[in-house]
Amino acid sequence: MLKIRLGVAPAPGTGPAGFAGLAERLEQAGVDSLWLSELVYSPEVDPMIGMAHALARTSRLKVGTGVAILPGRHPVLVAKQLRTLAGLAPKRVLPVFGLRPARPAENDLFPVPPGRRAAVFDESLTLLRRLLEEDEVSFDGEFFQVSGVSLGPRPAKRLDVWLGGTAPAALRRAGRLADGWLGSFHTPSEARAARVAIQEAAAEAGREIEEDHFGLSLAVADKGIPDELAAVAARRRPGVPVEDLVATSWPEARRLVEQHIEAGLSKFVIRPGHGDFEGFLENFQAELLPLQN
Repeated sequence: MLKIRLGVAPAPGTGPAGFAGLAERLEQAGVDSLWLSELVYSPEVDPMIGMAHALARTSRLKVGTGVAILPGRHPVLVAKQLRTLAGLAPKRVLPVFGLRPARPAENDLFPVPPGRRAAVFDESLTLLRRLLEEDEVSFDGEFFQVSGVSLGPRPAKRLDVWLGGTAPAALRRAGRLADGWLGSFHTPSEARAARVAIQEAAAEAGREIEEDHFGLSLAVADKGIPDELAAVAARRRPGVPVEDLVATSWPEARRLVEQHIEAGLSKFVIRPGHGDFEGFLENFQAELLPLQN
């Protein structure tokens, strides 16, 4: 039986003042995990700093990035941050990385050679995985070169690295290089197809991804779909009705989660479509938390 787990993201526009105390509130409510997006031109907290704050204020809550951008960052610095967090909060750090920012205006903040973002991503992931798993690393790649790098003690439990992405190339990359996948703006049938594609790519690479390492980020907009959310859905999935990608009520959210479970997914990030987080959390507890096993 797949281990079903459901986490949440902060409400849109939650800045540092609103974020303070959120992690304790979620842990008290029995929520499995808190997920932080990388949205630089916004009030939202930086995901790495937010993770450190939330992990320090709790003892059981898991905290993840959903998603952070890797190309444009040096893998050694990212590995140092993750190893530090995982050492301070064992088994509670859940990194998920993506190819490019959700907002095109932020692309320049993560500079890579023109036309080489995918290649940089592949090499960054390869080096990052080695830095997380080995005591000393030497690497001579096209974009990164390190010699005899040691970052201190490795975490007691191996740190899994998940990827986002929806394009065929992204799914193949997840199969070749990742430990899991967190999709978004997928219908259940599309999520099933994505899972199968990732598993096939992993098999071709001589790897295997654990069956409960496939997840989905799902927005719940029970007070109407905000224009910004509708615009993101249209940009990500042109031609697909937004109602097929975003839950418009809590019963619909439960139905979609159950259908994604049937499609072989088991980890879920539920995102508020609006700013009323307390109302969102109450509904989440009543409608979706009972699906955990």
